[in-house]
Amino acid sequence: MKIARHKKILEIISNNVVTTQEELASLLIDSNYIVTQATVSRDIRELGLTKMSVDGGPQKYVAVENNEKNINDKLLEILKAGYVSMDKAQNILVIKTVSGMAMAVAAALDALKMNEIVGCIAGDDTIMCAIRTNDDVDVVMDKLVRIVSN
Repeated sequence: MKIARHKKILEIISNNVVTTQEELASLLIDSNYIVTQATVSRDIRELGLTKMSVDGGPQKYVAVENNEKNINDKLLEILKAGYVSMDKAQNILVIKTVSGMAMAVAAALDALKMNEIVGCIAGDDTIMCAIRTNDDVDVVMDKLVRIVSN
């Protein structure tokens, strides 16, 4: 049942602009799947779905493909689309994002597996990254500037 539901979710988000978990749950129910918000939330996490603005439209759920090159391309798109600015406070890097994009950008940062980043905490439009050392903050900032400038 779960495999079929996951397949249906991927079909739904590829054919519709789905912006909330409630919309996705409603579309699944319309397709004769019995789901709760908790089930949909778990499915989104298991499928690795993220929200992204496509062609300047509203943010919608998209699937990040398992192909390594496609993953890196998607991560770069997320970083570029969501990044606004950054500043440092000793070994903490504070990144400002477009409203609603902080979690997606933080997930993209985590997936890049930079050794200097210990971890990220995201709100709505702000990410706090714990960096290993004060010197590493400049290294990470340089890397991010190169990524978002290309």
